[in-house]
Amino acid sequence: MIEIRHIEEKDQRQLANIIRSIFEEYNAPLVNTVYDDPRTEHIFDTLTGHNAEYWVIVENDNVLGGCGFYPTEGLPEGYAELVKFYLSPEARGLGYGSKIFRQVIENAHKAGYSHLYIESFPQFSGAVSMYERNGFVHIPQRQGNSGHTATTIFMVKDLK
Repeated sequence: MIEIRHIEEKDQRQLANIIRSIFEEYNAPLVNTVYDDPRTEHIFDTLTGHNAEYWVIVENDNVLGGCGFYPTEGLPEGYAELVKFYLSPEARGLGYGSKIFRQVIENAHKAGYSHLYIESFPQFSGAVSMYERNGFVHIPQRQGNSGHTATTIFMVKDLK
């Protein structure tokens, strides 16, 4: 049975492996991205104690993907970043990505954020199209200090 639940400390390693394998699958840049970011190994630890949340999609204790929001340093007041939204091939096309995505948007709004910001790459064009269909608009430059300086697509969604 597949479930969506809050991330637990034990999920971090599996999630990091999924994220890195997706970068390799899509030939996305591996330097100055989430791929080589040491925080990718510590998603649970990074989000704890902040006005942030992260959910994982799990089947029989196997993490299949996840998504969350985080108040990235340097973002404008009221903004959070949609972070680490990645699905393993086994989880794609089953509706779980849409479900977790909607949940993150709704909970970021409930947490008091007025906007969600995201960074991406042309290699993830399917995801970028999904963001566009869900009200994210392209903006000309990076916001905040994610440390992922290789990203080339910047988008924001008004949650009001």
